[in-house]
Amino acid sequence: MSQTCELIQEGKSKRVYATTDPETAVLYFKDEAMAFHGLKRGKILGKGEVNNAMCKTFFGLLSQHCIPNHYIHQLDARQSLIRRCTMIPIEVKVRNRVAGSLEQRTGLPGGTIMDPPVVEFNYKNEELDNPLINISHILAMHLAGREEMDYITDVALQINAIITGYMRDIGIELIDFKLEFGRFHDEILVADEISPDVARFWDARTHEPLDIDRFRRDLGDTEQAYQELLHRMMGIEEE
Repeated sequence: MSQTCELIQEGKSKRVYATTDPETAVLYFKDEAMAFHGLKRGKILGKGEVNNAMCKTFFGLLSQHCIPNHYIHQLDARQSLIRRCTMIPIEVKVRNRVAGSLEQRTGLPGGTIMDPPVVEFNYKNEELDNPLINISHILAMHLAGREEMDYITDVALQINAIITGYMRDIGIELIDFKLEFGRFHDEILVADEISPDVARFWDARTHEPLDIDRFRRDLGDTEQAYQELLHRMMGIEEE
């Protein structure tokens, strides 16, 4: 088995380590939380273990639906082995309801259903605060090609449908989420993470958020919300 080597990169919620195999890496999920471009920082106890477990489930779902992704297998409670991709510096957001910045940008009331779902792109550049960009920007900046973006958009919408259906069965609504993609040889893979750190999940009955928004908005019970999500997901897997 590949052994963990030096730290390659550290972000808000994860560390990435090289392995002795140049084609793989290890993701380590942290408890640290950050919001508002680093102005708010804290810890959500147990978050790293929850996110690691959720990534195993979500990427497993993608594999079942033949969607290429970077996930290989879980190593322990906080670490997973992944394919080492060259990341495309674009964040892809799929929005099913109005929430967060979309409320300010559209003037629509929070919770308004977006039909069809909205797909947005942000340029991954912390110095520029990850600005919203469109396909024309992406092509002109040579971040990705037209065929690549058509594929990425199509896959993002497929993933939205897959996860929406899965979460509906456990009384959770997927409000919006962020995806990242990477190049691995001649393939484009879904990479990074799919977790309540990068997605909004609402209880379908109460509309209470069960995600990082509880930390952002000082709603309290953030650890319990993450655990509740995982508990419901594990309930499905045990059936």
